[in-house]
Amino acid sequence: MTDPRPKRPARPTSQPGNKTGPKAGPRPGPNAAGKGRGAPYTHTPTTQRLFFALPVPADVTPALVAAQGKLRGNWRSVPADQMHVTLAYLPAVPHDRVDDLKKLGTRLFTDAAPLHLKLRGTGYFPNEGSPRVWFVKVEAEGLNELAAALRAEIQALGLSTDDLPFKAHVTLARKKGPAPRVPPILFPQHWTAGSAGLHRSILRKTGPIHETVSTFRLRGTPATPAPAPESAAAEAIQETP
Repeated sequence: MTDPRPKRPARPTSQPGNKTGPKAGPRPGPNAAGKGRGAPYTHTPTTQRLFFALPVPADVTPALVAAQGKLRGNWRSVPADQMHVTLAYLPAVPHDRVDDLKKLGTRLFTDAAPLHLKLRGTGYFPNEGSPRVWFVKVEAEGLNELAAALRAEIQALGLSTDDLPFKAHVTLARKKGPAPRVPPILFPQHWTAGSAGLHRSILRKTGPIHETVSTFRLRGTPATPAPAPESAAAEAIQETP
């Protein structure tokens, strides 16, 4: 017996790679162009991290790099081309105040005399028991006074510096996990610093990188040391082996 009901047309068979209907085509991802939830978002910080510093010359860094070779474990060494002596660190500088700092650097360092820097022994910050930073101490006559004058001028501009007391040093490595300490090392290297720089610090997962914003020449006249009394000079000669 024949069925009197009309038969429905058969559905078309979909072939691989030939999807039909509203599901065909890729869905827009989170970076798709246009407005809405899928639009890309770029964060632009309103401030930047800056610091004034004296560079470590290329003929001094090899000794420091050799010392870094003694590190073991989760220490992250500072690259030789980024070694410096920080004079003042500014953690949050608005973009429109950078020119004020450039003018300050030009004015202050033009009157400052070149400094004769000497490396000393290594140390740890904040302390040897729980170290986070491995550094080498630096000494120079007039260095503390220059850093104090610079920080005072920065604060006079209405900008903030870090509140840590100034201790001249060159950072050699930063600790990122368990790592043994390195025994103390003394360095005989010294140099004359004839320039300073204003630098931008950019944080990366592999550590901060530094970009030079401006450089300044130290053009002042070094102070002439007072001659030692004749008696003291004679005693010094007698005590010299």
